Amino acid sequence: MDRLALLLVIIGALNWGLIGLFRFDLVAALFGGQGALVSRIIYSLVGLAGVYAISFLFRERERVR
Repeated sequence: MDRLALLLVIIGALNWGLIGLFRFDLVAALFGGQGALVSRIIYSLVGLAGVYAISFLFRERERVR
């Protein structure tokens, strides 16, 4: 679950980077615009993954010996 959340957060970050630098929304371009159902689902999953990833900040790290 952690890796899936991290993958979705990375996808979202790359998409926002493209929007910020080039005004290009890759998700919208691939799936039919920002209002398309598939695009909205992907945006929602990325958002939920971001909320889930907040828990990474508060987890105890394992010590490697």
